[in-house]
Amino acid sequence: MKTTAQYLLNRRQVISRAAVMASAAIVSPWALAQDKYPSRTISLIAPWPAGGSSDVVMRAFAESASRALGGNIIVENRPGVGGTLGASAMAQAKPDGYSLTQLPLGIYRLPHMQKMLFDPIKDLTHIVCLTGYTFGLAARIDAPYKSLKEMVAYAKANPGKVSYGHTGTGTTPHLAIEEFALKADIQLQDIPYKGSAELLPAILGGHIPIMSGTTEFVPHVRAGKLNLLATLGRERNKAFPDVPTVKESGWDTVSESPFGIGGPKNMDPALVKVLHDAFKKTLDDPKVLETLDKFYQPVIYMNTTEYANYAEKTFAAEKATIDRLKAARKI
Repeated sequence: MKTTAQYLLNRRQVISRAAVMASAAIVSPWALAQDKYPSRTISLIAPWPAGGSSDVVMRAFAESASRALGGNIIVENRPGVGGTLGASAMAQAKPDGYSLTQLPLGIYRLPHMQKMLFDPIKDLTHIVCLTGYTFGLAARIDAPYKSLKEMVAYAKANPGKVSYGHTGTGTTPHLAIEEFALKADIQLQDIPYKGSAELLPAILGGHIPIMSGTTEFVPHVRAGKLNLLATLGRERNKAFPDVPTVKESGWDTVSESPFGIGGPKNMDPALVKVLHDAFKKTLDDPKVLETLDKFYQPVIYMNTTEYANYAEKTFAAEKATIDRLKAARKI
């Protein structure tokens, strides 16, 4: 017959085993197997054509993060729909860490303009913000205007006859110029392309007189093929300190575009941390920093919480911008 002491000891052992089993039950399957991640290739979507500045930068991040993870990340190009195809893919992907995408600013804007297959807040995990674009307005060297003010005067004298190319409807290079045109009270015809890899040949080939894009135009400005009319940041670009911003030229338009890495919703927090730490480490990689410098892209780091908060605020702010432009019938 068991004594009271033996009974209590056995009961404590049963309770202890039950507690251990309960704890194991609430640990996620991924956390229990995290030492095996990544066990296969990770796909990272660059929602732009191969060969453009965004593609080159994303490949630099992928190569560096692969070393940090001890696995392999491949970049998959899915251009079109204003850079939103990566976010659309995440809405259908498993949250297992093998499907990732670049998150450009357009994913917070286009859902306010047209029906999208994703919600940028509910359907995505914002893992880490890494960098951002520098935007500018460049013209062919033989265009009849050499400055932004001259271009505005020319556009007013020739309403509807000045066109410009950009990297896709609803992208920042599109809407930033539409907002500028609204404030300058001029009519510009916009021509969308799938990305900078298509936009540059168009202007260099004489198909469009002006381009709105990122700093892939830099070597062509230096080569004397393009003339940089203005940049769109808060401050002048360090590559062209003599070129004014749109704002200091007289029209209060500023456009800066942070971007980072995201995945599907419901990703395990432990997995998110592993990916966050790997991509954050890329910002210490000299090869990555050299690539960013090549395109004059600054380091813009936000951790997971900061990036998620930024996404919510930006989604709301973009709605206000779209409503304003729609009211002015500019989009």
